[in-house]
Amino acid sequence: MTSTVRLLLLSAAVAATVAACQRREDKAETTPPAPIAAAPVDPAAAGAPMSFDSKTQYATVKLTLPEAIKSKPDLHAPLYAAAVRDLRQFSEGAQADLSEAGGGPNPYEKTIAFDPGAETGKLFSLVRTDFEYTGGAHPNTSFSAVLWDKAMKKQLGFADLFRPGADLSGLNKALCDAANAAKQARSPGSERATSDGKMWTCPKAVSTPFVLAPSTTPGKAGGVVFLIGAYQIGPYSDGPYRIAVPQSVFRSLLNPAYADEFAGAPVKAGDVTPKAG
Repeated sequence: MTSTVRLLLLSAAVAATVAACQRREDKAETTPPAPIAAAPVDPAAAGAPMSFDSKTQYATVKLTLPEAIKSKPDLHAPLYAAAVRDLRQFSEGAQADLSEAGGGPNPYEKTIAFDPGAETGKLFSLVRTDFEYTGGAHPNTSFSAVLWDKAMKKQLGFADLFRPGADLSGLNKALCDAANAAKQARSPGSERATSDGKMWTCPKAVSTPFVLAPSTTPGKAGGVVFLIGAYQIGPYSDGPYRIAVPQSVFRSLLNPAYADEFAGAPVKAGDVTPKAG
């Protein structure tokens, strides 16, 4: 092979290498970089909205939360998510009902509102009010409650706040007496609620939602406020009741871990506040 031929071959190889490098550089300039996967987000750390609402031809739904929950992200996020899930399920049910019925004169409606009860050093409480209208004679309202241990970051139930095996007869009597007093104040001469439930049944403390009652002693709970819905101790027209029971009635029944969160007397927070027995 002559030197001239060798020189031509070498030049062609160099030109091909340069062209390949140029193509790689051009591709790098025009091809966007691969996206970087987002880091997982802790919903409690990220927080959650303070409200939610949605309106369709089948249902109008709405959620509201109080400002006080902003400082409790570990409660805020799951509470918001659970309530929104409830509202979406209600909307889906409304669509199924009204579609099957060929439509209706009015869409369904549901609202969930959380309102703060009292707060102490360890405890925070909320009332949840559910309002529903599904085309019946009247809307319905129901209650539930949240009791939150701020240090442990967990929800508490009746069995956490009160001692296991505690005799609740005195608390039940105080609740029943106060409920009847509120009932008479609202509807004089109406049928009393009784433990045997011949007409209306007295509520039991263990199965009645409650929140902490504000106290005359700052930073403490003066008792609890039991939330009694319409139809529980009287006709729908009587409406719901909020019955405040002083901590002096049940202090000896409290779990020692939470007994110091109660002191003083309830600031007016219910229909009737019974005296200690």
